[in-house]
Amino acid sequence: MGALRKPFLVLAMLALVLAVGVEVGAGLLLGGGDAGAALVGGAGDLGVEVDDVSGAREPSGRGTGYLALIDVVALWTTGLFCLGLVLPERLHGRIQGVATLVFSIILIIVALVALVIAFVELMIMVSLFLAPPFGTLAYLALWGFFPVGDAAVLLGLVLLLKLAWAGLLILAQPKFLQNKGLVLLILTSLLCTVVLEFLHNLAPVIVTSILDEVGAIVFAVVAIVWALVLLIGSIPAIVKAIRATAALRAEPDPHH
Repeated sequence: MGALRKPFLVLAMLALVLAVGVEVGAGLLLGGGDAGAALVGGAGDLGVEVDDVSGAREPSGRGTGYLALIDVVALWTTGLFCLGLVLPERLHGRIQGVATLVFSIILIIVALVALVIAFVELMIMVSLFLAPPFGTLAYLALWGFFPVGDAAVLLGLVLLLKLAWAGLLILAQPKFLQNKGLVLLILTSLLCTVVLEFLHNLAPVIVTSILDEVGAIVFAVVAIVWALVLLIGSIPAIVKAIRATAALRAEPDPHH
């Protein structure tokens, strides 16, 4: 299969860092556009007249940002590969288990909090949407005009970067394809990105924010599952490191 091609691995890491950066920054990059005219039209359909619509803005949504909860797992895994380039194998093996355990616990906590926030917001969205006319009007003002086009551009960029990451990983070491966990992680990341784009275009724009929130909840759950996989997988590495340390301490000192 050949040796590890280090430049491709570093480039893969860079591509994924950029993808996660775009996802994390989605809250700043998406939304904020004036939705006043659209709100007036929506209010008219509900038979309600509105005067001041200056505060109506396009929402940023949570879906794209919540993709990062999954992709930090991929980032962590790729980072461990890169760390192996600079650390001695024995030290890398000892650090990997404990660091992964800590990372997975932190991710579980963060994803759980994010899940609760998204679920509560979804309940508020649905409650307002189903309470015409004024509840629906409030929903429209806050979440009714999701920037589908801008989100599509952003998700397209994210998907391109993830494909680059996957391709560069394979170029770095074709043996990575034999790692079923890594392949499944790549497929999960790509599939979730495609699913979010699908949700954004599934229904009329006034309910896109609700579907985006559903996607965010799903991504938080998926992230928790992957964090649990990492947590369980870190235990054998920790046990192995402890045994190796104990064995070294048990060796007689040659100077005595």
